[in-house]
Amino acid sequence: MRTQLKSLAIALALALPVALPAAIWTTPAQAQTAASLQAAQANYYKHLVDYDFVKQWVAIPPKKGVMLIDARPTARKFNPGHIQGSINIPDDRFEQMKDQLPQDKNMLLIYYCEGPDCVLSHNSARKAEALGYTNVKVYTNGYPEWVAKGEFGAVAGAYVKKLIDEKASYTLVDSRPKRVVDKEGMIPTALHISDSEFDKQIDKLPADKATELIFYCGGLECPLSPNSAAKARKLGYTNVKTYALGHPDWLKLYGAPTAAAAPAAAGAVPQAGVKVELGKEKGSISTAWFERVMKENPGALLVVDIRDPKEYAAGTIKGAVNIPMAELAQKIGSLPADRVIVFVCSTGARSGEAYDTAKLLRPDLNVYFLDARVRYGGDGTFSIVL
Repeated sequence: MRTQLKSLAIALALALPVALPAAIWTTPAQAQTAASLQAAQANYYKHLVDYDFVKQWVAIPPKKGVMLIDARPTARKFNPGHIQGSINIPDDRFEQMKDQLPQDKNMLLIYYCEGPDCVLSHNSARKAEALGYTNVKVYTNGYPEWVAKGEFGAVAGAYVKKLIDEKASYTLVDSRPKRVVDKEGMIPTALHISDSEFDKQIDKLPADKATELIFYCGGLECPLSPNSAAKARKLGYTNVKTYALGHPDWLKLYGAPTAAAAPAAAGAVPQAGVKVELGKEKGSISTAWFERVMKENPGALLVVDIRDPKEYAAGTIKGAVNIPMAELAQKIGSLPADRVIVFVCSTGARSGEAYDTAKLLRPDLNVYFLDARVRYGGDGTFSIVL
């Protein structure tokens, strides 16, 4: 009998944690978190989206028809890290900054903030709807989930400036080709590791894998810095970010670069039966001439889109062939010596690097590059942004 009672007591002791209500075993911190989340959920906006929905709208180059809006405070949250391509309209400054919203009231607006218990994005979404916007969503899990999923956080120019001014511990890396850096200069304190030469220059990176690494290139249309950031992460660096707006944004915010080369003289030379009008940079062509030829006699040029296949697939110049910069050295032999070849990309950075590579490996080629910011339509059209 004693044995049976003892066994029953043991069984009851083991079953007790399961039988008692879960709330009894909840710690004060857990209870507080649950209460905070419950309070936030009561204020959620009606149209919610998840990571997969947002991911499809974040791309290089940026997709049209969408605006991603960070509703968090600027200095403490947005500047140190946000989703690439976002603009910042803090919820408490919505009225003062609502003019940054698009004129098209049907455009997709995606608001986000600091996660499930943050209501800033929900508050702002309702304000946008009250202004007449008809396609408003909230990414409930926000920035914390974005980085937890392995996406890179993007920093603002003001954050980079703060690191520089405070002489903080960080490493800023310019991923653009050497010819662009020589021409335009770099952000102060940056070191130069061209994305195409990354594997050969990893010794420039800090030994401490926990160092904050920030990669930048030529803006939101340039994939070089995220490419290099991904390579750094594979090397074991654990605190990797991008300055997505890059060098153009820095110049806009803080003025002249650290150094700039004098432009080469413009001119015109005949090549392979085509009178090529040169641009200011050595090897570049006149943008006006390129637009005119592509309109009047596009067959006169062999246009080589040097961007990544995904960018090329999203839109390119009608008739252009795709040879990604990473594959140019291996495929240089396929280019004809009897055609005028023009390399293009989205900013002029990779196309200039392609020109340098081609002249080094195939001096016999009649190659040039378009040194300009180019916007590509999905129908073969393009526009040059001056």
